[in-house]
This record gives sequence, structure tokens and C-alpha cells, in this order.
Amino acid sequence: MELKIGLVAEKEIVVEDKHVASHLGSGGVPVYATPTMVLHMEETSRQAVDHLLGPDGATVGAYMAVKHLAPTPKGMRVRIRAELTKIDGRMLTFKVEAWDEVEKVGEAEHVRAIISMAKFAERLEKKKRAAGA
Repeated sequence: MELKIGLVAEKEIVVEDKHVASHLGSGGVPVYATPTMVLHMEETSRQAVDHLLGPDGATVGAYMAVKHLAPTPKGMRVRIRAELTKIDGRMLTFKVEAWDEVEKVGEAEHVRAIISMAKFAERLEKKKRAAGA
């Protein structure tokens, strides 16, 4: 299989204590937290494509414009769906949506960059050396 527009991945979670704003410190209410939703959107987008990139290939997040549209209480299921909508060289754009059992709770445009793990590791080492680490 190759990278092509229309690739899709889905993830489903049940909102637990570890997923809520009051637990993460991103808010004082026990509902599905925006940072958790963003994490799930990134994971789902990555799952749509990373397995197609070979042993040295991966993607990293480069951009996300996200809207958190509605609250989701603990115990409710959330389904995240990511669809690859654009390929521009090594930049991949996804349309991502999150739905709970009642309504759409989030949407995003997410861009991931294709990387070589070996080159990425070299870049990190160079940065560590530059910082004196």
C-alpha cells in the first residue's frame, strides 16, 4: 500500500479520570480535556500513515488548528477519525473529527511531516551537543 489521499484511521476511547480536564490541570471540570483530544487526534492521524513509511520512516506533528466544540463526561465513548486530505512533498494534511455518543465534540486540521528516524536522531544529537548536554 502507498500513501494516498483518503487514507483513514479511527480510534475509540472511553473517557476516564486520566482524560479529563480537572485531572490534567487544563480546567476545573471532569470532562474530556482539550489536550487529551489533541493527543488522540495526533495518534489517530499517525496511525493512518506511519505503517506505510518503512522501517526508517515516521511522522511528526507540525501544525494543528483545533476546535473543541462540546463537553464529554467521564464514562462516555469518543470516536476519533482522521482522514488524509492532502500530500505536499513530505507534508501530510489530515481532517480530524471527534464524536461522542451524542454529537461532534471536536474537529481539526492537522499537518504531519514525514521524517527519516536516522536523520532525526542525528539532528537531536547535534542539538544536544550545541546545548552542551
